[in-house]
This record gives sequence, structure tokens and C-alpha cells, in this order.
Amino acid sequence: MRTKPGTRLLVALAATAAAGAVALTAIPGAASAAAPTRAAAHVGTQIVRTAAAVPPVLDGKVVASFDAFDANQGIAVDKKYFYAVNNRTITKHDKATGKPLLQFAGAPDGPIIHMDSGAVVGNKLYVAHSNYDESPMESSIEVFDTKTMRHVGTHSFGIYRGSLTWLDRHDGAWWAGFANYDVVPDGESEPYGETYNTQVVKMDNDFQAVESWTIPTQILDRFKPMSNSGGSWGPDGRLYLTGHDLGEAYVMKVPAAGAELEWVATVELPEIQGQGIAWDRSGAKPTLWGISRADSEVISFSVPYRNISDPERTDWEVLGPGEFQQ
Repeated sequence: MRTKPGTRLLVALAATAAAGAVALTAIPGAASAAAPTRAAAHVGTQIVRTAAAVPPVLDGKVVASFDAFDANQGIAVDKKYFYAVNNRTITKHDKATGKPLLQFAGAPDGPIIHMDSGAVVGNKLYVAHSNYDESPMESSIEVFDTKTMRHVGTHSFGIYRGSLTWLDRHDGAWWAGFANYDVVPDGESEPYGETYNTQVVKMDNDFQAVESWTIPTQILDRFKPMSNSGGSWGPDGRLYLTGHDLGEAYVMKVPAAGAELEWVATVELPEIQGQGIAWDRSGAKPTLWGISRADSEVISFSVPYRNISDPERTDWEVLGPGEFQQ
């Protein structure tokens, strides 16, 4: 497995934190980075917090790989098939053999411009779509019948929060990533939305926004100059996010308060380069699927998600008389 610049940085930061005020404890199956903790100590009536430790790094193991000529933007998966997504095409493959079976193909001058990640819900495939990298940003959800691969529906966001890159169904709601970028498109003078404006949005059954969160800047800095390309809810009830280039997924949870998702772990995914991901939750042993653009492959991974634990946090307390902060 190749060594990424950020991997050494994570280990170095963990070592620095270990030498300071907080002792870091690794978890089974993780790399040398330690479990994230945030310690609190009283100094007079003030709560003093040490810096949060770097989240643990775990290794994903390749289970299977398949040649897939459309593996350029994202992936969706169900019990029997996987769906390799390209800008204007989606190819349905047999999950056991990798054999391509059917393909949706949008016309070069048609309304389908830039598809990304997808999610199978029932007998329908919901795919994130945008006009990337044209301005202003426009986004929509395109819907396909998984049996016939015919286009059967659409939901337009018009000009919205950014460029829609992924979509998933979880806990009775739709979840989506709206990406923004530091890249300056050809012929433009300004960044394409700026990476720090990227959002994860929870939506109701009619795709109306209910809540939204930002992504920690440490992760966005790893996405730059691109953005959040993939997202999928894992069997552990945590959200896994990927960028555009690095072979790693960031394990997130919705925070107890505030507007920023909480980063609890990182999973190394060898052989892929970011892009769209999809958890296969259909069997007894869930697997995480991704793509290699460089090799035109679809790859499935086993992930030690049971080894991930949420960090213990002390973010507030209730004080009585004589303890009030002034």
C-alpha cells in the first residue's frame, strides 16, 4: 500500500499528543494513531480542555475487484448487482462475476451531464447529478429502474448549495453531499464555490432540506483543491465520506451540538482514489465498495467498523452556586 503524505502527518500528530497532557490508547485493528479523546480538567471554576487527539486510522482489506469500464465517478450496489457510474453512463454488473449486463447511456447533447455516486433503494437507483464544472452550479437527482436501467424520474434542485456529488438513504431520511471547490474552472477567475463551503444535508422524503452540517477543516484541507466526492452510511450507523483523490474514508457522526460533523476515525482504502463509495448492507457481512479511476476497476473492502468507538467528550457541565463562571 502506498504511503500518503497525510498518513505520516497523522502518526506524527498522534505521537505529539501522546507526549503531552493526554495519553492516547490505540484500538484493535487500528494503525498507530490513537482513539480520539478530549480530556477536561478544572482550573478554579474554568474547564480547560486539551487538544483533541487525531482519530484512529484503520485498514480496509480488499475482498474483490472487477474490471468496469464505467468506473470513473462512483458506484452503487445492491444484493445481486453493482452499478458503475460515469458522467453520462451507468453500467449494471453481476456482483458475483463482474459481467456487464445493461447500460444506461445519455446522449452527448442531452440533459445528463455529470453523474456521481448512487444509492439503491428498493428497485430504484438514485444518482447524484450536476452540471460540473459549469457556472452557476446546478444539481438534480436522477432515478433509474434497476431491472431495466431506464430513466424513470428526476428531482431538480436548480441553483442550490453547491454541486451534488452523493446521495444515500438512512434513518428515514435522504442524505446528500453538496460539494464546492477551490479549483478555478477554465475561463473563470474565481474558485468553483470554495471547498470550505461544502455541506452534508439531511432531507425529507420530498428532498427538502431539514438540517445541514459542515465537514471539519482538517478533512477539507485533505480534499483541496477538490471536495467531498462520496458518502455512504455504514452498518455501524456512522457516515463514511471520501474526497476526490485519496484512498481513504473519513468516519463521521452527527454531533450532539453545533453545525460540524464529528470525525471519529479514518479507514485506509488501498487501490482506490477517492470518488464515490457505497456500503453493501444487503448481506451478513457488509462491505464497502469504491472505484479505481486509474485502473477502471470496482473494488470491495472489508472494514473493521466494529473496532471504531465514539470518542468520550466533555463539552459542557451544569454548575451550581459557588461554581458559576464569571
